[in-house]
Amino acid sequence: MIEHAPAPRPIRLPSTRQGCQDRLAALRDEIASIRIQVALADIRRQTDKGSMDATHFHRAKTELRFKRQEVAQLIAHLAKLRRTGPVGHRERFKDALIEVLRADCDEAHWQSALSRARALQAQQGVEHG
Repeated sequence: MIEHAPAPRPIRLPSTRQGCQDRLAALRDEIASIRIQVALADIRRQTDKGSMDATHFHRAKTELRFKRQEVAQLIAHLAKLRRTGPVGHRERFKDALIEVLRADCDEAHWQSALSRARALQAQQGVEHG
């Protein structure tokens, strides 16, 4: 009878960026540990001129595959959190500053300021609206 690897546990994705980063760090450590175990088993096999325990090897490879899948999901989730996450302090300040300046400037002065800002951005090599 063929013994199949257990199905992976459902992955619970953290709700914060820090939680994702912490889990990624833990997964990377776990992956490194599994790889070291497989390498040590291979060194023992070579030293003893024997064969590697196939069951252990396949279980380790399956666990690596599950962990790599979780890493990929976490990275995608982290990217989504960065896109949709709360606006940072600096961005909120910039928005408030623009709102204040926009209210204090007439249309001609505002357009002049926008033109100067775009020229400065072009000079710095940054593209923006």
